Amino acid sequence: MAQTIREIARALGADAVGDTDIVVTHAAEPGMATRDALALAMTGAYAQELVNGAARAALLSPGTDWRALGLEAAIFAPRARVAMAGLTRAFDTGPQIAPGIHPSCVIDPSAEIGPGAAIAPFVVIGAGARIGAGARIGAHVSILEGAEIGPDCLIHAGARIGARVRIGARFIAQPGAVIGADGFSFVTPEKSGIEEVRETLGQRGAIVPQSWQRIHSLGSVEIGDDVELGANSCIDRGTIRNTVIGSGTKIDNHVQIGHNCVVGRDCLFCGHSALSGSVRVGDRVVLAGRAGVADNVTIGDDAILTGGAGVLAHVPAGRVVAGTPAVPLEAHLDSYKTLRRLPRLIARLEARLDALRRDLGAKDTNQ
Repeated sequence: MAQTIREIARALGADAVGDTDIVVTHAAEPGMATRDALALAMTGAYAQELVNGAARAALLSPGTDWRALGLEAAIFAPRARVAMAGLTRAFDTGPQIAPGIHPSCVIDPSAEIGPGAAIAPFVVIGAGARIGAGARIGAHVSILEGAEIGPDCLIHAGARIGARVRIGARFIAQPGAVIGADGFSFVTPEKSGIEEVRETLGQRGAIVPQSWQRIHSLGSVEIGDDVELGANSCIDRGTIRNTVIGSGTKIDNHVQIGHNCVVGRDCLFCGHSALSGSVRVGDRVVLAGRAGVADNVTIGDDAILTGGAGVLAHVPAGRVVAGTPAVPLEAHLDSYKTLRRLPRLIARLEARLDALRRDLGAKDTNQ
């Protein structure tokens, strides 16, 4: 999408200098930039790479001497990653989905398709489903009966949306995402080994062979506005009530959100993180990669779970936790430092014991 430097700067709310009529068609790293590219050189290391490319214009940090870098124009970005968000949005055209409904689609007559929707080949939409205005739906997506998808959503190829799922505006689902699968909920006729171990913290009585019985999922999933769901991530439907995801929450690839969970607004869940069933998460909570939360746990507003954290108990608002079982980050770091020092401490103790033994041996000899 060709744009002038002036147009890009205006869209970013940034300052531009030089020949702002220069037209660029895409963004590029400085060393790979062609003459029609806008080079992204917001740090000193990237700015030095401009000599290896052919860019005429670049996105720079304020105060950079753009003329000394051989540029004809520059845009200044006080906060690089915020500028990146606006810039990439300006150049991202998204998947190419032709307007209208492809003839290969199977759409129930009772489904409602909003104006301006674009639906790619082999999409299946069930009875009573409602698709909002301007929605774009990629190939091989399935949307089951009674589902509601808000306006201006983008559902990438192969995503699955279950029955009665309700999704707000501007939702994005990456390929392979699944919303509204059954929750993983099973029970045994008598108390199971898991229940017994939870009560006794490890002690077990007589083991009775039993089979698991399914607890069916009668609820569904409710998602707010401006939520994004990564590739191959799953949000399970609730058992009786709905699983809920608050507006503005962003979910990475390969994330699991179990049945009955309630997630607040503007949360960030990184890859391979997971919530067990019936977890309650406040607003603006961050789960770093591989962080996991046990069932029925509550995470307070603005808490941060660092990478690989295993949360087994409630986390207060604003707390940063790490490790498994998760503890406050300061305590985790102290434990880690102590563990690293342990070999040296043991070596010193052994040396001291050897010295004491030698002293005792010398005394015995003298006697």
